[in-house]
Amino acid sequence: MKIHEYQAKEILRKFGVVTPQGIACFSIDEAVAAAKKLDGRLWVVKAQIYAGGRGKGGGVKIARSLDEVRQLAGEILGMTLITHQTGPQGQVVHRILIEQGIDISKEFYVGMVVDRSSQRVCLMASSEGGMEIEQVAANTPEKIHKVLIDPITGLTDHDADEISSKIGINDANLSEARTLLQGLYQAFDNTDASLAEINPLTLTADNQVMALDAKMNFDDNALFRHPDIVALRDLDEEDPDEIEAAKHDLSYIPLDGNIGCLVNGAGLAMATMDIIKLYGGSPANFLDVGGGATAEKVTEAFKLMLRNPKLRAIMVNIFGGIMKCDVIAEGVVMAARGVKLEVPLIVRLEGTNVDLGKKILAESGLPIISANNMADAAQKAVSAAAA
Repeated sequence: MKIHEYQAKEILRKFGVVTPQGIACFSIDEAVAAAKKLDGRLWVVKAQIYAGGRGKGGGVKIARSLDEVRQLAGEILGMTLITHQTGPQGQVVHRILIEQGIDISKEFYVGMVVDRSSQRVCLMASSEGGMEIEQVAANTPEKIHKVLIDPITGLTDHDADEISSKIGINDANLSEARTLLQGLYQAFDNTDASLAEINPLTLTADNQVMALDAKMNFDDNALFRHPDIVALRDLDEEDPDEIEAAKHDLSYIPLDGNIGCLVNGAGLAMATMDIIKLYGGSPANFLDVGGGATAEKVTEAFKLMLRNPKLRAIMVNIFGGIMKCDVIAEGVVMAARGVKLEVPLIVRLEGTNVDLGKKILAESGLPIISANNMADAAQKAVSAAAA
């Protein structure tokens, strides 16, 4: 789960991370009122979407008067902001952050992720903060410094000071930087985050260490422990089909292809998409109905896939372990009849009650294309989609 920058900053401030003062706004009038409340001679108007690269896309602007705040808020609110993370379709801006302008002396980068190989949280930091951090990682990886954090001791003073020194924070600011980095780790750990990033981390002209931007993502599997974080969810930023899928306990991600995939199990779903690509096709979605799919869930899965106007065929690939093939077969038949399926349907079943499942499909009277194995199913799906 993702949240907006201003929400991430609210969380980080609870753990002692210093940020500029800012107010989230949903209208032009709110933006002007916020600027007045914040006072000062300089404000930053920042689009709030679930994507990086907002500055390059025109979603972060400097205002030097209240009239400029009004003008820029009007330009950014409602715009379709396109960045390298939104894709070419962009993302509509529904809210903005009005923030006090900061006189920046130096920019750095810090971030935390889970390193699966060491099974520890990894703190990454660089002297090259700002909008080009991806290029730094790609072209000069030696400028990225890392610390693997022991979950028993947490981020120690020594490790925090050492990595701060490596990225160029001077001795006079080590104490501030230590407090910020340890606060970032505590926020990451306490909220079950999967990502916590400050880019840029700044040294201001008045010699203060401050988080100028913030990004946090959270482990979906731990959200039951954090209803306060769930409450921050912005459905305007999420795909409506994915939201609908979640209501029915389906894992669904739309893709760019034209062959719908309905599979039980994430690993098998990935393999199904791979084999479709192997035979020259293109999957239209990732869709995992899970190990306990019912006929009703399968019907909802079909409805989701059929929302895609590019859909030309559907490939059902089921291995019946916990899930019985006859149950899936009944669900497929019910769904095909219920949605009045008009695209070719290719079904491969294997596992528990497979013979009964195949019999249900064969006796359904529906034009279902049966497949003997994954390769056979993929070839038939690709051919059907191309017809």
